[in-house]
Amino acid sequence: MQTIQAPTNCPSCSSLLDWSNDLLYCRSSQCSAQKQKKVEHFAKTLKIKGLGPSAVNKLGLTDIDQIYSLSREEIAEGLSSEKLAEKLYAEIKNSEAAPLNAVLAAFSIPLIGKTASDKLSKIITNITEINESSCKQAGLGPKATENLLEWLHRDFYSFYDGYLPFDYKFDTPLQKEEIGIVCISGKLTSFKTKALATQALEHKGYVVKSSLTKDVTILVNESGVESAKTTQARTSGVIIIENLLDLLGEQ
Repeated sequence: MQTIQAPTNCPSCSSLLDWSNDLLYCRSSQCSAQKQKKVEHFAKTLKIKGLGPSAVNKLGLTDIDQIYSLSREEIAEGLSSEKLAEKLYAEIKNSEAAPLNAVLAAFSIPLIGKTASDKLSKIITNITEINESSCKQAGLGPKATENLLEWLHRDFYSFYDGYLPFDYKFDTPLQKEEIGIVCISGKLTSFKTKALATQALEHKGYVVKSSLTKDVTILVNESGVESAKTTQARTSGVIIIENLLDLLGEQ
């Protein structure tokens, strides 16, 4: 049997490789391959079309800030195409409007992806409000918080801040005003399924619960059967609707 000798040095930067969970890693911050991959990840996350591995390599990009310092002429020379340069330059300019939800996830910070960014966006409005307290409030774990705060002080505040064109503000979706909490009891006659009824209710701004919790304000009972839920609703003073279309204003 032929023995395969594991490499000891990174094929890109020659740094000593580190074993971790039966895998080899290059830990050098100066590794050119890692730098290029980070640029590729950033471009992919922000959906900058035309800035894939080949273009990153041809343009000699080794850090994210270099993307936004490129001129049309430099892109055309690197890609040997005026047409491709025009398209890529426009894509780069369009990406400058990206919200922090996408930008933060694009920086290759371990454990900080779109989910973590969206969690933060519900608590704070911009990057300057990120701290240990806001991370905890957003529900980020200790390791994710540590990675994010380390990146902020080591990379963002010491370099990227001022060199990238973003406003670093989170984009939070508009929330419809909650107009009532609804529970559906029994079979429906106005909709084929409860799922379709739920979709219609949520579109109008209602919150739909599967059980008759204390915060339910409206019970829908189109079956005419005096169910346990209906009896409980009457006792609790919950409004009982016999035709869901009346509530939705579609009749």
